[in-house]
Amino acid sequence: MQKRLANKVAIILGASNRENMGQAIARRFADEGARIVVAGRNETELRRFSDEIGGACCVCDITSRSDLDRLVDFARDRFGGLDIAVNCVGWALFKPFLDTTEDELQQMIDLQFKGPFQFFQAVLKSMRPGGSVIQIGSISSECLFPDHAAYMGTKAGIDHVVRSLANDFGSRNIRVNTISPGLTETPMTSDINAIPGFVDLFLKHYPLGRPGTTVDVAAAAAWHCSDECFMTGQILRVEGGMSLRGHPVPEDVHNLLNLAQNKAGQ
Repeated sequence: MQKRLANKVAIILGASNRENMGQAIARRFADEGARIVVAGRNETELRRFSDEIGGACCVCDITSRSDLDRLVDFARDRFGGLDIAVNCVGWALFKPFLDTTEDELQQMIDLQFKGPFQFFQAVLKSMRPGGSVIQIGSISSECLFPDHAAYMGTKAGIDHVVRSLANDFGSRNIRVNTISPGLTETPMTSDINAIPGFVDLFLKHYPLGRPGTTVDVAAAAAWHCSDECFMTGQILRVEGGMSLRGHPVPEDVHNLLNLAQNKAGQ
């Protein structure tokens, strides 16, 4: 039986932290037969991981347009084309709205709006017909979470760009979609997930009874990038039904965080 992504060439940007979402997606894509280029800023980890999955790697900062162009050129030169591009870059800034600085806001825009916008420009210039672009979003762009405005706003903004690109590039038979996870155990969320009781706050909001995993997201991404997928311009919520009930209320989150801070200060 032919593998789902056999002979497809995929770029996964944001795969240079060990066991993060980008690595989970790259590993699943490799298992499905794709030829993989993993990218990010940590060259040592990229080389280790690409060797593990039998792929290639390229150092790339999403805030650098020249890096993004070089990444696409590298994938085309190495494997002869480009069929899949996934952006997993993100920064989980938890900070009250009134305390968010101009520098933090600019960094968030660069990482989660301008950077993805230019990533899409770079990959769509070279993507072959039948290709697929995926933006890893967040359910928090729809189900609000306290002290997360800059993160949620930039994620929501780039979701609308995804819809625009799906409309513009459908004539080339290229699909562009967002995958929105809920609370997921990744290096980006490890600090806040480690707070006693934090994950428990979310459990009653999941009809399926558990938070999602990077493996869940990777499975959805593999289908999205296969020829079986007839979907574009959509947000696929891989979150166990949490959007049916929403996030915990701000008061419960703040009370838990304040309690954790007080215990840490004792």
